[in-house]
Amino acid sequence: MRIVYCISTLAIGGAEKQALLIADQMRRRGHVVLVLVLFSSASVELETKLPTLRLNQQRSLAGFVRGLRLARSFLDVFGADILHSHTYPANLFVRLLKLSGSSGKVLNTFHNVFEGGLLRRLLYRATRGVMTSATAVSEAVRAQVMRRRIAKASRMRVIPNGISMDAYSKNPKRRAEIRRELRVEGQFVWIAVGRVARAKDYPNLLYAFDRLREQEHHCQLWIVGGVGQDRHEAENLHMAKQMEEAAAVRWMGAQTDVESLLDAADGFVLSSAWEGAPLVVAEAMAMELPVVATCVGGVAEILGESGELVAAGDSTALALAMQRVMHSSQEEIVRKTAAGRAHVLSRFAIQKIASQWEELYRELLEQEAGRLGDKHEE
Repeated sequence: MRIVYCISTLAIGGAEKQALLIADQMRRRGHVVLVLVLFSSASVELETKLPTLRLNQQRSLAGFVRGLRLARSFLDVFGADILHSHTYPANLFVRLLKLSGSSGKVLNTFHNVFEGGLLRRLLYRATRGVMTSATAVSEAVRAQVMRRRIAKASRMRVIPNGISMDAYSKNPKRRAEIRRELRVEGQFVWIAVGRVARAKDYPNLLYAFDRLREQEHHCQLWIVGGVGQDRHEAENLHMAKQMEEAAAVRWMGAQTDVESLLDAADGFVLSSAWEGAPLVVAEAMAMELPVVATCVGGVAEILGESGELVAAGDSTALALAMQRVMHSSQEEIVRKTAAGRAHVLSRFAIQKIASQWEELYRELLEQEAGRLGDKHEE
């Protein structure tokens, strides 16, 4: 198969990382893949050795049209069987590519319970007829997509995010070196990972950590993530400044080696106001970290019985859950975190998820072959 993976940028994020992981798995299985990147990224990007076409289009109507023309001319030569997109701009882009005459089955993946406001929903609804199939990363995301009618139920299924288990394994030497370098020996280190953006609700986390520090003085909070470039950019920058100034809080910015920082931490915390199915929760579980998270989107589907769930926006509950983890016995932590890693291995290992994608791709192409055969018989 010849498969094009369309993503908005190569900025560090769950959807972008997932698209590259799937593309790499398909390449390993002998398929021809191409990564199509719409916009230029920030200074810190995900690294990839996959064949990549960067459109570097401007975020304007003229830039969008130019990007469509460039992509169409290239894909006419490439001859894609599957156009698989992730995130709203990419989902809409491949639909318009199809409308312009590009070959390939259009497959959209939805990563979030919130895909934008009324204009986005209207554009999705107006173009959903060209979409061959769609997937959601969790049942919670699927339910929201159906409720907003931005994809047809008959074309919708759930395929969760996958992770590379080999990358998320404990390394005692690495852990000791990082903790020594960052001078956190004897401290309980909480880590949060995600762009500094409204959805992550870092004010909630900062309030919770401030309450926690009133009782537990031997703890630190690391926040790993770049500043989200969206309409809330001023608010995002304000949050980033708060992190820099807050005692015992380290804002580390965007990082390409998140697994090493997870390994050096003692607990993972997610404070989001909304989510789809955050990949980093499974990564933290694979690294055998105790997890405290807000019960939003598909978080409960990932976490199972392996962590602490609290209501979104409740900083007191979040602080208490973090404190319970810190006072848990080592035996209890080991038992829960080992179960968490086993849960991730059984459900989210990238090889298993890639097999689900490959099966879906083949199904879409076989359906098309069947329709062509029926027409030929007529």
